[in-house]
Amino acid sequence: MKILFVGDVFGSAGRGIVREHLGHLRETHAVDLTVVNGENAAGGFGITPALAEELFDLGADVITTGNHVWDKRELMDYMRSVPETSDARARRVLRPANLQHGLPGFGVYEGTIALGPEAGTRYAVVNLMGRVFMNGTNDPFHAADELLRAISARVVLVDFHAEATSEKVAMGWHLDGRVTACLGTHTHIPTADERVLPGGTAYQTDVGMSGPYDSVIGVDKDLVLHRFRTGLPGKFEAAKGNPKLCATLIECDARTGRALRIQRLQLGE
Repeated sequence: MKILFVGDVFGSAGRGIVREHLGHLRETHAVDLTVVNGENAAGGFGITPALAEELFDLGADVITTGNHVWDKRELMDYMRSVPETSDARARRVLRPANLQHGLPGFGVYEGTIALGPEAGTRYAVVNLMGRVFMNGTNDPFHAADELLRAISARVVLVDFHAEATSEKVAMGWHLDGRVTACLGTHTHIPTADERVLPGGTAYQTDVGMSGPYDSVIGVDKDLVLHRFRTGLPGKFEAAKGNPKLCATLIECDARTGRALRIQRLQLGE
């Protein structure tokens, strides 16, 4: 079974590069499950229901988010529109599972591969957020343990949206042998440490963003430089230059959920 995970889609440049490449990537690699982190799709800050629908139309099966999930408040009503047992698209947009209790949406989606040789295979996607240098989250390690006790699927992918490299690496070891893949998002810089851990979990500290790389992690570089050099506040805007799609391809044994291979991908225009 092959899983394609696309790193944080950032602004119009990110949406454009995903639109250009996602279809042929899925076809070329015979991808069975496509997961996209879309939390920065709306100008670099949040995602709207319309943009979520656009990513689904391009081939995403599940969309994950992170600390910008509530930047577009209309997403709350979108998430509230479906019950936990629904298979509707709105149910397949996740927010971090370890946010404060009572918030809209869900942090886990369990589904079934619909087409191809792996049709009928159960899978789960888990969205977690780190606590180091992040606000509003509960302990992601205990949250992961609780969630895994309730998941019946063997194939489990975890998007760990976190700032600190150490916290991400620790989560990889914490989940080794218990999930198919633990992939980091949020820092928008792809890391070269992809590997399959001894217990059979594919790991990468950060998949990187799908967006403009002539920027400061997606934002117009002149605006960021002005803030660093002067200390004055200013409105950040998404950059557009040199868009690249960053993704990770995982091959696993659908019967056991153990990862067999992991490959880093980066494509330009």
